[in-house]
Parts: sequence; C-alpha cells; structure tokens
Amino acid sequence: MVATFKIAVLGAQGVGKSAIVRQFLYNEFSEVCVPTTARRVYLPAVVMNGHVHDLQIMDFPPITAFPGRAGLTPVCPLQEWADVCCRGLRSVHAYILVYDICCFDSFEYIKTIRQQILETRVIGTSETPIIIVGNKRDLQRGRVIPRWNVSNLVKKTWKCGYIECSAKYNWHILLLFSELLKSVGCARCKHVHTTIRFQGALRRNRCTIM
Repeated sequence: MVATFKIAVLGAQGVGKSAIVRQFLYNEFSEVCVPTTARRVYLPAVVMNGHVHDLQIMDFPPITAFPGRAGLTPVCPLQEWADVCCRGLRSVHAYILVYDICCFDSFEYIKTIRQQILETRVIGTSETPIIIVGNKRDLQRGRVIPRWNVSNLVKKTWKCGYIECSAKYNWHILLLFSELLKSVGCARCKHVHTTIRFQGALRRNRCTIM
C-alpha cells in the first residue's frame, strides 16, 4: 500500500522556498525570482529502500496569518477550503518553514507562523512535525544571525528540525526531504544512508536517481 504524505512549504517572499521545491523535483534553478501568488501542488513519488511513498507538496504564497489564528476563532473545514490560498494548510503531515539566512525579517516571519501553527493545533491530536530551513547557504558571508544561535533555538527551545541548504547549488536539498520523511514517521525511511529514487513531479514519465 502506498502512503501519501502531505507537506506544506511556507516562507516570506524571496526566501527561495519555490526554488527548493523545484530543485528537488526537477534538478533546476533559475536566477529570476518569480513571486508565488497562488498555491502550487506537486505530486511526486519517492522510492526509498525499495518502497514507494507518494508526496503531495504544497507550495504556498506568503500568508498574513495561519488559518484559525486571526480573531482567535476556530476555522470550520468549509471556511478553510473556501480560502484558495490556504486550502489544505491545516491538514498536512509536516511543515517546511523556509527563511533566508541573510534576512532577519524572514526569520521573524517563520517564527510567527510556527507559533500560530502551535496555537491552532487541535488539543489531543499528535503534534505535526515542523522543519526550519535556512536557505541561501551559498551567501554565508551575508548571514544576519549566527548559525549556532538559530540551531540552538530551533532544536532545543522549539523542538523542531533544522537544516541549512542552498537551492542554487542543490546542497542539502535531498537531505531536507529525507529528514522530512523520517520526521513524519515513515518506518522505512529511518536509515540515514538510504537509496532514493525520485519519480518526477506531476507523474512525468521519468525517474531520477538521487
């Protein structure tokens, strides 16, 4: 039986979250920054250790507030699905929160979104994994917050996963999604050094060894 894991990718404008997704899916990067204005859904399949896992990766545009947070009023399912930009955001299995290591405001953005995710979590349900991603590691010299400070805060205080990557140079992109699958409890993805085959997004007739 193939399990489908729903993943939401969130971040401020210009942090490179869409570039991360496209690097993972298509092994490509564009220097031209095109703002995400609508939710994009990708349906790739990952083969890990001989087992197929379907992914539903949702790349969201920057949101002003997490659904259910504004006004502190719970959102009913119909209301959430009526908001096209946030459709399906509260029902995912994991969140990827991306910030630009050279932009302090982008870190403050994901800090706020993370807090809102926790505030809207239904009491009694299991906690949805959150991975914080510091993108643009290739611009290391422009870093605004020391890596140790961020890693310490995220791992010890927030109890979230933390990875730094470079969408431009495809550095740690595969590691990010490998760690993500392990965080959502994929029993067959526990091995760090695992063989991964990626079958292209939107069911394209191609398969890439990663």
